Amino acid sequence: MGIFSKIMGTHSERELKRVYPIVDKIEAMGSAMEKLSDEELRAKTDEFKKRLSEGETLDDLLVEAYAVVREAATRVLGMRHYRVQLIGGVILHQGRIAEMKTGEGKTLVSTLPAYLNALEGKGVHIVTVNDYLANRDAEWMGEVHRFLGLSVGVILNSMNPDERRAAYQCDITYATNNELGFDYLRDNMAVYEKQLVQRELNYAIIDEVDSVLIDEARTPLIISGQSGKSTALYNTCDYLAKRMTKGERKGEINKMTVMMGEEVEETGDFIVNEKEKHVVLTEQGVKKVEEYFHLNNLADADNLEIQHVMTLALRANYLMFRDKNYVVKDGEVLIVDEFTGRIMPGRRYSDGLHQAIEAKEGVEVKRESRTLATITLQNFFNKYNKTAGMTGTALTEEEEFREIYGLDVIEIPPNKKVIRVDHDDLVFGTHREKINAIVEEIIETHQKGQPVLVGTITIEGSEEISNRLRKEGIPHTVLNAKFHEKEAEIVAHAGERGAVTIATNMAGRGTDIKLGDGVAELGGLKIIGTERHESRRIDNQLRGRAGRQGDPGDTRFFISLEDDLMRLFGSDKMMKVFNALSHEDGMAIEHKMLSNAVEKAQKKIESNNFAIRKNLLEYDQVNNEQRELIYEERRRVLKGESMHDEIVRMIGDVVKAEINDVIDEGQTPAEWNLLLLNRTLLPIAPIKPLSMNKDDYKGYTTERLIDEVTEQVKELYAKKEQEITEETGSAETFREVERVFLLKVIDNKWMSHIDDMDQLRQSISLQAYAQKDPVVEYRYAGIEMFEEMIAAISKDIVMIMLHIRKKPEVERKQEVKVTGTNKDDSGPKKPVQRKNKKVQPNDPCPCGKCYPDGRPIKYKNCCGRNQ
Repeated sequence: MGIFSKIMGTHSERELKRVYPIVDKIEAMGSAMEKLSDEELRAKTDEFKKRLSEGETLDDLLVEAYAVVREAATRVLGMRHYRVQLIGGVILHQGRIAEMKTGEGKTLVSTLPAYLNALEGKGVHIVTVNDYLANRDAEWMGEVHRFLGLSVGVILNSMNPDERRAAYQCDITYATNNELGFDYLRDNMAVYEKQLVQRELNYAIIDEVDSVLIDEARTPLIISGQSGKSTALYNTCDYLAKRMTKGERKGEINKMTVMMGEEVEETGDFIVNEKEKHVVLTEQGVKKVEEYFHLNNLADADNLEIQHVMTLALRANYLMFRDKNYVVKDGEVLIVDEFTGRIMPGRRYSDGLHQAIEAKEGVEVKRESRTLATITLQNFFNKYNKTAGMTGTALTEEEEFREIYGLDVIEIPPNKKVIRVDHDDLVFGTHREKINAIVEEIIETHQKGQPVLVGTITIEGSEEISNRLRKEGIPHTVLNAKFHEKEAEIVAHAGERGAVTIATNMAGRGTDIKLGDGVAELGGLKIIGTERHESRRIDNQLRGRAGRQGDPGDTRFFISLEDDLMRLFGSDKMMKVFNALSHEDGMAIEHKMLSNAVEKAQKKIESNNFAIRKNLLEYDQVNNEQRELIYEERRRVLKGESMHDEIVRMIGDVVKAEINDVIDEGQTPAEWNLLLLNRTLLPIAPIKPLSMNKDDYKGYTTERLIDEVTEQVKELYAKKEQEITEETGSAETFREVERVFLLKVIDNKWMSHIDDMDQLRQSISLQAYAQKDPVVEYRYAGIEMFEEMIAAISKDIVMIMLHIRKKPEVERKQEVKVTGTNKDDSGPKKPVQRKNKKVQPNDPCPCGKCYPDGRPIKYKNCCGRNQ
């Protein structure tokens, strides 16, 4: 804490001083509210709405509205908001982040700003981290809102569009961030206004805001369609990758070494950088790929796909690890979330990495998908008129919340003082020594009857501890986080006497652990962390499992010098300190200096991860500006606006562009290439060909020619409109034809543009070596590509409308079939039932082939040879 903070108080303390008088007024109204009957309390909702319509503001109503909600919660749930919860409610209404310790009742806090803001009738979204919590809170906290006359809805992954539409029309809607984001994207792919499900994005209250806006923000939301690309190349590249030699690099490639022309010595076929999580081919490796694929130059534009898939194959084999990054189950590669340890059915790595892992693991390589729509969570939540959030851990990411989202973090004191003891880390030389010590600690604690929650980072880590405890005969529960309901139930019982629970650090988030009878006297819940996470915030969340509402508890992390964090990011200084303090093998070192050194390494990674998320946002900001323009144009079509003037304007733009493309600036009519002009214009607009006699254009300027041709094309278009109107007997039919074809062209061009921008982003990173800012280059190139796309849309729609036949098809259709999203969570799948008996290796081959002597050929020597 700096000198200024010591004298003036922290930012949070100064801001809370402004909130306390408001909270005093809310508490002062408690006795008046208690005297109201249920009907009188419920009638307050209509009274507030009336006062809003007469000019009062939400701030004017806050004190009385919060007092109403507090009393309603007392009657309906038997829960009365504590003072700190009222403080949190004020902070959330102000559009800020309320940091409240675990067990402080954040779920109840959200009822206050949700009710107040719902009075405007514009809708409030309460965002949770999974469907289970969304459904639970809609039922549980929703009782308060329903009692006060407001409607409450919930969005679940399994719901159809009609159910979603109804839920969004409610005053308060509970949903996950993914469902909200994907509904936004799907709405902007709809072809009729009646298909839209969302209304205005008004006010979002994000529960576990750090999980949603920080952890999840590295990956954009993507809606995919089927691609036509072949998958054979992934298997071919995987075959080669497995036969290549991993090498090392002496020295480092950076701007300075490139400028100075310094040579960097490399060995092997490829270099792996675990810190940066990327892999590059060496000169020797490039030659090996060129020889294998019979290429003259791997860097040629024609070979970009081979280069890309080869790099993915190396990443899959040497940077992505089974049972850490993903698991293989029932012939499918399933991603393991690095923050939660949860298996995520349906989610796939993008850009072909998932296919590369499928090839590596020998399962079916599924066809690559095409991106139909995409948005980052940062840009999605910034579309709300007001956003607020609550979590137990946000201060470590305060800079990011303020810079990216414009959100202030206010730390709210706990209702009861935290008496939990957080011990310094125990540091061991090896992983084996660390695991032995953890198991001994668990056994000793279990024998006392004190409950233990063991937090691991990976599923693999959970299973390792579980196997050791099983051998020791210690009963325990392993939480693999496959089902949210089961997860919450297991976590809820983790505080009972003698309980031993092993879980990934984030599992069961949103569920309180209550201490069983007599557990407080034993010291409360003990938390054991098996290694430090890359983020201090995740470690703090694990610690926060113990010591809720003034309960006792203690926490400790056990780490080894072989842990990924220490191995990759630990400093030489840290290693020297450890070696200086250690006396004999197997002994742990406990020293504040080591704990501080670990925290420094974490800060370094957090800073790096912030840079990654910020970089993602900077790139997507370019896409976002373009996306806004396209979506705005689509909405005009969906709302049934006439696009006639728009298309007439496009005619002028297209004619001008085509003529200027043929006639150079400053050319006289005698120099005009009239033959080329006709060949250019007539396929677009079937007008009367231009005269080939150059004398006819004496005294003409290029502008005059453009005006005359534009007029001819507009006359042709007016004639087309008249023909179709007379034939159908309705002028509106032609207007709908214009809308249908404009929508079709916009969607096709936009989807191709998304792909092109993705390719551009991958290639633009090379600009860094030319001392250019990749984001700036991406912006310039992206603007140019967007302008080209707009020109292409104009050209296509003009050409289509001028060649339209009579009785045109006016039914709107979605251009590409949606096959899924990158964050689908379809839940557990039923086992596949084999229709026919499995063919064993020595069985006769089902194809019926026989040897010359008539003996059937065995399956393993025939069709099963490659299996």
